[in-house]
Amino acid sequence: MPEFEAIIGLETHIQLNTESKIFCGCKADSWGDPPNTNICPVCCGLPGVLPTLNSAAVEKAVLLAAAMQADSIQPLSYFARKNYFYPDLPKGYQISQYDEPLARGGEMRLPLDDGQSLRVRIAKLHLEEDAGKTIRERDRRLIDFNRCGVPLIEMVTEPDLRSADQAAHYLIRLRQLLRWLGISEGDMEKGQLRCDANVSIRQIGTTGLNAKTEIKNVNSIEAVRQAIQAEIERQIREVDQGGAVEAWTLNWDEDTGTLHKMRSKETEADYRYFREPDLLPIVLTEDWKSQILAGLPELPLARRTRFTEQYGLPEYDAEILTEERSLSEYFEAAVAAGQVDAKAISNWLMNDVLRLIREQHSLAANLALKPEHLTHIVGMVERGDITANTGKELLDKVNQSGRSPQEIVETEGLAQVSDEAALGRIAADIVESNPEQVATYRGGKTTVIGWFVGQVMRETQGKANPQAVKKVLEDLLSE
Repeated sequence: MPEFEAIIGLETHIQLNTESKIFCGCKADSWGDPPNTNICPVCCGLPGVLPTLNSAAVEKAVLLAAAMQADSIQPLSYFARKNYFYPDLPKGYQISQYDEPLARGGEMRLPLDDGQSLRVRIAKLHLEEDAGKTIRERDRRLIDFNRCGVPLIEMVTEPDLRSADQAAHYLIRLRQLLRWLGISEGDMEKGQLRCDANVSIRQIGTTGLNAKTEIKNVNSIEAVRQAIQAEIERQIREVDQGGAVEAWTLNWDEDTGTLHKMRSKETEADYRYFREPDLLPIVLTEDWKSQILAGLPELPLARRTRFTEQYGLPEYDAEILTEERSLSEYFEAAVAAGQVDAKAISNWLMNDVLRLIREQHSLAANLALKPEHLTHIVGMVERGDITANTGKELLDKVNQSGRSPQEIVETEGLAQVSDEAALGRIAADIVESNPEQVATYRGGKTTVIGWFVGQVMRETQGKANPQAVKKVLEDLLSE
């Protein structure tokens, strides 16, 4: 039996987080709003109206093109009409870009588990408007035009992906990049990031491209992975049984985990593209382009590498800290705020501060616990001024009140007790009250020292220095 490999390319539609739509002043983000409440004659395609380009959409698209290392960001690009009929497309065409897009080429590097990376090439990146939404309700179809005119970037990869897992990994990295750049929230469940997957197979060792199918209507990264895997397996079964793969558009049913034929796959000729007569070309001057690219931040993978080199962090730490831009900036601000080891800051961030972020469903930048507060707390723990448990309690108290850690420690008496005389009195009482445990210790079972330490910590409400307590107890028990 021949062995096959999958050939996968992805078409992603990215909703830009502009305040208004791409060609009119209607609110762009209508998630949760009543149907047909964010519409006007322009986005509904009424006769006699003229679109006006939202420049913010162009700027966000240029940022993404630069982040994807586009071979060329065009100084002159044009809109085109993509003609097709569907009930939720009121004009009977979609304003998009075709053979003169905003950007061409580029790539994304996907880190692999073996330390290597996979190069996923980008064929083109262009702007377009979204269509409306069709809702099936028993034997009726309901149309919501709220999404009509929402600004989208369509980005098409070359067929460089070889597995469903690689496709899912690409989408995870793309979503991270969109949020990092601040151009889209990339939430697939809200339709802010949508993906159509083109899938074909070929015998390993061959180089040709065979007929492909297109998978639509997937609304999560996991669903994309499952749908692609199911289609790869279906195509292999088809060929093994002597059949041929036909070019169909397939619908993914998430409830049943199955694919169904929707229609034969369209070609570009079916859309009868021609240049949009109602819009001027996008003229991207060098000055405008420079202003846009001045806002391009250090990108996630570059920052991850720098964190390992500059701060000596393990790869795991650097990966976690650069999953989200705000968190990575919080880490660097905390390191810069004082003379505290970067690895110690990283540990507290990953274990305790991330818990606060998740509980608040927020970003690191929105915490009342500022980076300098974290540095102060970690420093106090490392110096022995407070215990680690007290430090963790301080994180919550500072985040809830906004007060400084030092103020809370002083007003609530949270400083660690390290005075050997005071600890000696408490320890002596406990030793005197527990002769059986003393006998056990002196009989050779020295691990019981942990029980004595726990008793002292309880008496001091966790404020005692554990190392000092252990030393005092060892001195008492060896007498």
